[in-house]
Amino acid sequence: MLKLMKYEFRKTWITKLILLGVTAVAEIAFLIGLYVERETTLGLSVMLLMFLALGGILMIGLYSVMTLHRDMNTKQSYMLFMTPNSRYSILGAKVLECGLSILIGGAFYFALGTLDLTLLFAKSGELNRLWSAIQDFLSHLTFANHQLLIDMEGMAAFVFCLLAGWILTVITAYFAVVISAALLNGKRFNGLLSFVLFLALSWFVGWVARTVTASIPSINTLLLVDGAISLAFTAVMYMITAIIMERKLSV
Repeated sequence: MLKLMKYEFRKTWITKLILLGVTAVAEIAFLIGLYVERETTLGLSVMLLMFLALGGILMIGLYSVMTLHRDMNTKQSYMLFMTPNSRYSILGAKVLECGLSILIGGAFYFALGTLDLTLLFAKSGELNRLWSAIQDFLSHLTFANHQLLIDMEGMAAFVFCLLAGWILTVITAYFAVVISAALLNGKRFNGLLSFVLFLALSWFVGWVARTVTASIPSINTLLLVDGAISLAFTAVMYMITAIIMERKLSV
């Protein structure tokens, strides 16, 4: 399994290295803008860092789905399926590499964002007052009928919920790709049927999560439980997808 994970990582390490390099440049620009008090540089660097955080995490998942699609539909990775590894191990390596990359990437950008906010607030008392105004505004908004709590624990819970949900979305896309290649290959409207299945599964998981968390009073607990549900469904989706690959996939 470890060798397979290393193989999957080698497929994406250049893209991730480029992402880290651009992030480093944006962070340097942020620090320069902060300490020389250039608002234009500061504003542009903050926007770029936010884009990189969101776009980078989305890119990791989407690239993983595209890689699986190529593995399933081209001869590019034909030898991978000819190795003495079960479909469970091959798919498991993809799931673990992608999931860990998303979680580690999310934790990295969350920590970087927290550090940058701390530096901003330490630099300017005006920003402290602005942050207080933002918190006061958001306290009047709700999420899933719960009042939003804008503190470190609340933000961490929210980020975890988002990352877990994105991992589940990616693995659900894995399932749709495998269904398309293993069960619907050559059928009319193959891609459309797979996409509809993906949407239906996503809706079902969302419905289950909303039903389970409906009676949870704490917003932070709700977010954590929602994320845990996403990870649980990720495991279930992996098992179903691996079984289909093991029994029905022909390469």
